Amino acid sequence: MIDSHFHLDYLKASEEEILIQEAKDEGVELFMTISVSPNNLQTVIDISKKYEEIFCTQGIHPHSASEFNDDVGKIIKDNASTHDKVLAIGEIGLDYHYDKSPREIQKKAFIDQLEIATDLKLPIVIHTRDAEEDTLEIINNHAKNLDRKGVFHSFTSKIELAHFALEQDFYIGFNGIITFKNAENVRKVVEITPMNRILLETDSPFLTPTPHRGKENSPKYLKYIAEKIAEIKNVSFEEVVKQSNLNFHNLFNPKV
Repeated sequence: MIDSHFHLDYLKASEEEILIQEAKDEGVELFMTISVSPNNLQTVIDISKKYEEIFCTQGIHPHSASEFNDDVGKIIKDNASTHDKVLAIGEIGLDYHYDKSPREIQKKAFIDQLEIATDLKLPIVIHTRDAEEDTLEIINNHAKNLDRKGVFHSFTSKIELAHFALEQDFYIGFNGIITFKNAENVRKVVEITPMNRILLETDSPFLTPTPHRGKENSPKYLKYIAEKIAEIKNVSFEEVVKQSNLNFHNLFNPKV
């Protein structure tokens, strides 16, 4: 299995080495740890250098969009163009649920980072929450030049945005949310998403799947997401793992 989206520097339950080994013992073979702010752009690169099986991204989350500027954009671009462990620009996007950064600033940071991804021919990792209309408009206007598009991670939006994402050749990332009792809307998105467009992710330490709700999430729990997708799609666990691994390689092209 491949955990396409987690935050190793945010996990606190155990030491890094233990967390990674526990996940490997459960069948996780590759990982991608995600940057979210100027403070951890270098951190995720350092982590990826330390572990052969870990890759990373460069990007500023919409919560931290107020911290994005031209200098930060240059760091992202320089890092992404010089480190072969950097596979994507992300996570970037819009979050109007919390509005931790002003919306116009979020939009500018999103567009500027889309342009970086376009220049570097890298895919993007999108975070969108309660911002579907603006996300759709920005993607429609600015992402058409992306070579390999990207992934809508931790998908919780309406099914219409899922259809748009798939029509635009994006992948969709699913995590522990699909195991939550009140997440029937997300399970319906799983139903309509072709197997060759699904990525597995934990988003750990967040969104711990059932049956481990209440604990810090970890990549070792990725199997519960794969099992749930297999149940929803009426396919084998092995097929989910094989296809989602292939999808990760097709999108991000890791050098392994």
